Amino acid sequence: MTQSVSRRKILLGAAALAGAANLPRKASAEGKGRIVVGTWGGDYARLLNKNIEVPILIKDGWEVVQDQAGDPERRSKMLAEARLPRGTSDVQGLSALNMAQMHDAGTVLAIDYGKLKNAPNLLPSMKYPYGVGHIYSGKVGVFNPKLIPTAPVSYKDVFDPKHGNKLGIIDIQYQYTMVCAALAAGGKVGDLEPGKKLLLECKKAGMRIYPTNEAFAQGLKAEEFGIGVMWKARVVQWQNAGIPVTAIAPTEGTLAYISGFVIPKNAPDKDGGYAYLDAMLEKSAQEAFAVDMGYNPTVTNAVIAPDLNKRIGFTPEEIKKLVDLDYDYMNKNDVDFKEWWDKELKS
Repeated sequence: MTQSVSRRKILLGAAALAGAANLPRKASAEGKGRIVVGTWGGDYARLLNKNIEVPILIKDGWEVVQDQAGDPERRSKMLAEARLPRGTSDVQGLSALNMAQMHDAGTVLAIDYGKLKNAPNLLPSMKYPYGVGHIYSGKVGVFNPKLIPTAPVSYKDVFDPKHGNKLGIIDIQYQYTMVCAALAAGGKVGDLEPGKKLLLECKKAGMRIYPTNEAFAQGLKAEEFGIGVMWKARVVQWQNAGIPVTAIAPTEGTLAYISGFVIPKNAPDKDGGYAYLDAMLEKSAQEAFAVDMGYNPTVTNAVIAPDLNKRIGFTPEEIKKLVDLDYDYMNKNDVDFKEWWDKELKS
């Protein structure tokens, strides 16, 4: 977060949100109002502030408040607040999977793309009826050649119990990790049972579980482990930071990942929510996220340098093999998956 932004304007965490939620929401003469943004913490929250909030929204007179938490906690909060006439957030950052889940639960607003001046530049695949795609990447195999001398070529190679405690996974990415493991075990996006069995075998062999993406990166840097799965975009970040990690597109097909935003039906400031969606689609913001975070833009007018595009993008052949989630299957079983992950895998 840039030091030039006052603590009054950028309040991080649930405690700050609790106080802010009780303040008047009406825009003052000096500003347009307050936008409360539900988001993950860490690098993503920092770069939202750096590339969207400070240079576009705050500059334009908005006050922005980040409510940082994991997506399971924020989704639970949205469900709990759904019965209220007024919620506590104006936009929520979620994966495409979880945007669909919140839509099915009836908690999010249908997007009026006529309110977004940047909508004509948005890729058609990123125009959900209930949410807007912000950035996208794919779940690739990652490894440190020093610790894993034989390069993996597949999810099956990554989720091999022979790696023991040299295999690491990320707690907050339980959904995508379970799907990758299922593909590794010969399962499908609509059948994760083979993957659950494989993950338990890896756990027995010593697999490490890191709480966050940042903790996973620190483990890689410290050479605590040498192989796992991660968004290709993050790998670019880590390479830029000098972490010795290499990425491979798995032969089973790379699991696609899209991160976007929704507006809760009971958002206190829906105009603020739309302002945030439009700001995140600005050419400058999209290009900055590609450079800073390694994610692919979702707008057609963003210009990415060829060398960077080669690092963060995918070949035509890899694009053809991108694997999408079975949203209906995942949403119907998400509670059971999370319970299994917490009680069986993590215990």
